[in-house]
Amino acid sequence: MATILTPPPLPHPVDAPRPPARPRTWPAAWASISFRLRLGAVLLGLLGLLPVVPGFYHFIQARPGQRLSDPLLDLLPVHDVSMLTFALIYGAIAATLAYLLPRPQRLLQALWAYYFLQLMRMVTLWLLPLEPPTTLVILHDPVMDRIFEVTTQPIVRDLFFSGHTATMVLLTLAGRGRKWHWVLGLMSMTVGLLVLVQRVHYSYDVLAAPFFAWAAYWLAGRITKQKGSFADAN
Repeated sequence: MATILTPPPLPHPVDAPRPPARPRTWPAAWASISFRLRLGAVLLGLLGLLPVVPGFYHFIQARPGQRLSDPLLDLLPVHDVSMLTFALIYGAIAATLAYLLPRPQRLLQALWAYYFLQLMRMVTLWLLPLEPPTTLVILHDPVMDRIFEVTTQPIVRDLFFSGHTATMVLLTLAGRGRKWHWVLGLMSMTVGLLVLVQRVHYSYDVLAAPFFAWAAYWLAGRITKQKGSFADAN
């Protein structure tokens, strides 16, 4: 009897692997009405804070608060480390901006996160009036003090939560790459330690800052989430 040979069954078609998504470019991003609206909204929001922030912080400074006991703070020495603190902060800002500028979607999320962070901090400052530690050493910003020639009473009651530490954590979240995260994470911890050494914050202010930074970045991610092949991959 003849044997009928049948060809083996064809394998199920397998989708060809998709090429990795390319970072969204500015021309492609700008072509999206959604992107333009979200960018315009956050820029208007940040500009809207400019006339409000000075009066708000003067109110915070004029209002008496409560001085806290901080055993952890008592273990640290007291020094003026303003130059090192702002060298780390401005260096991190410059490096992160260099990364974000060619990546409009990432930049958009970072701007929204910074906006939300400022709103969160204003709320917590209003809800928790505090006096600074007794051994406070005034923190001098070598750039802003020179630009604006600050001669008025410095703001020292803006305590909970630490804006310097939260900003550094936000920069860490906005950057990408394992090495970059490690470097910025170490810089963030250093800034948190330095503001304690200078006694411009309690340890509670510094320890709480990363949680607010993460919440602001997460919320910004929800606002700026994009669907489709043009979303940033890097």
